[in-house]
Order: sequence, then C-alpha cells, then structure tokens
Amino acid sequence: MLTIQNTAHFRIEAPSIVTIGTFDGVHQGHQKILKRLGELRAKSGLQTVVFTFDPHPRKVLFPHQTDLKLLSTTDEKVQLLESCGVDVTVVFPFTTGFAGIDAGNYIKDILVKQLHVKQLVIGYDHKFGLNRSGDIHTLKKYASQYNYVVEEISAHDVDDLSVSSSRIRKALEAGRVEEAASLLGYSYSINSKVVRGKQMGRTLGYPTANLNMSIGDKLIPRQGVYFVRVTVAGKKYYGMMNIGTNPTTDQDNKVKCEVNIFDFDQEIYGTEIKVEFLRWIREEKKFPALNELVSAIDNDKEECLKLIMVTG
Repeated sequence: MLTIQNTAHFRIEAPSIVTIGTFDGVHQGHQKILKRLGELRAKSGLQTVVFTFDPHPRKVLFPHQTDLKLLSTTDEKVQLLESCGVDVTVVFPFTTGFAGIDAGNYIKDILVKQLHVKQLVIGYDHKFGLNRSGDIHTLKKYASQYNYVVEEISAHDVDDLSVSSSRIRKALEAGRVEEAASLLGYSYSINSKVVRGKQMGRTLGYPTANLNMSIGDKLIPRQGVYFVRVTVAGKKYYGMMNIGTNPTTDQDNKVKCEVNIFDFDQEIYGTEIKVEFLRWIREEKKFPALNELVSAIDNDKEECLKLIMVTG
C-alpha cells in the first residue's frame, strides 16, 4: 500500500475509487465501506484510495474538548487500512484552513485535482467543506461536471451493524473488551515500548513488562486486570495485564500498565510490544497485606490459564 502522509501537496495520477473519513479504529462499519471499494475495484480496475486525517478533526474544530480518546494511532490506522486491502492511503493534515474550504472548491481542488476521483463511496450523512455545508446532494450536483459517480452507503446498511467509534470507546472505558472486539472485528490493542519500573513484580513472583504510557490520545481501557495476548518480536504469548495505580504497593497514585507474560523470561526493555485485550478479569483493589495480593494474582493467573484453553 502507498501511504501519503504529512503533506497537503500531492497528486494521485491514476484514476481512483475514493472514500473519505476519520476511520478511527477501522471498525466493522468502516470495513463495510472498504469492502465496497474492493468490489468496485474488481469491476473497474481502478485503484482504491482512502482520504483520512491527522489530527482527528474534533481536535481542531473543538480544541476545548480535551476528553476525546482515539481507538487507533495514525500508524495503527494505516496498518489496519492496509490489512483491508486499500491501495493508497492519504493522511491529510487537518487544519482550520482546510475546514474552511468552500464545498465546491473542496470537490474541484481536493477530490478531482489531487485525488483524481472517478468513483466516490461515502458513509451516510457525510458532511464536508465550510460549516459542513457539503453533503451527498452537493457531490451529486458536481458529478457530471467533473466526470465521477458517487455512491452512498445507506443508513440502513450501517445501522444494521450497530457500530460506531463512540460505542466502542464506551465499551472499552467500561472494560467490556469482548464487546469492543465484536464491534471492531479484532481485539483492541496497545502498542508501546517496555520501560523500567520498580520491579516489584519480581519480588512477588510475577515479573512484569511496564509499558510506556506516553501514547498520545490512544484510549486506555478501564483500570483493572485483563487476560491478554502479547506479541514480542513477532511471536505471540498469553498473559495478564494490570492497568491501575498498584494501591497495595505504590503511593504515587500514577496509572501504570504492567503485563505478566506467561512462559517468558527474555530481557525486553526498550522493545515495542503489542498487547491485545481479550477478557476483563476483575477490578484493581487495595489489599491489606502482600500475601493477599499474591493470592489474588495467583487466582487471576489460574483464571487466565483456563481462558487459554477456551481461546486456543
């Protein structure tokens, strides 16, 4: 897949089938649109292009709203789009200037001149241009002038899936990672480098890999203990992760992500790993004594090991 990123100045030379959107998480609703692009490519032979944005438009249009957390980083989104068979992904810099482009000029200068659109597939209620004045009717109005066709994925088709990025965020914030996975079409994950912690886990008999929490606007699921799958250097392992403040042993009240990887004893400081959330186990709690904490962790691992038998 060709990726065009961090530039407003580009031109796609080959005629294209284009879709537009934020595509946060590339969930099942997005995948339905991408599948339609693939069907049209098979018929026409045109390349497929996804026109998406960085930063997320809400970050620019509503800067006072600081609570938006994303399901995917830009790099993760690009990888997900590639896995869906997209030929070209354009990650366009979203600015107030871009948001202020007149809808007609947006079609002429962006869709036609830069993206070389011949077929356009959009989700229902798609809006664009100054004050979000452009819509499906605007696109159809200019279609004959600029020699492209436009297709809208109907509300019925999308609503049948009952999928939205906001619904997935709410599920993750509540710890319902299995529900999130069913809506995404894959298990939600975090990619981060392993950093040095206090190594308290070693003294408890459960050494952990501590993740760097500086992962931008990426959403961290609800605090608690999870059954997870961990990818290290391309190899997959199972494990259990705690997201929380470690109230039994720590007093700093800082949220940490620590994963105990089963049957694993390698030194991986500085290595980026992927952690997929498979099942919520329990809430984090403060125990009166360390032996009670260890007993609870023993029970957590036992439950996770049983889940491995089910997961396969």
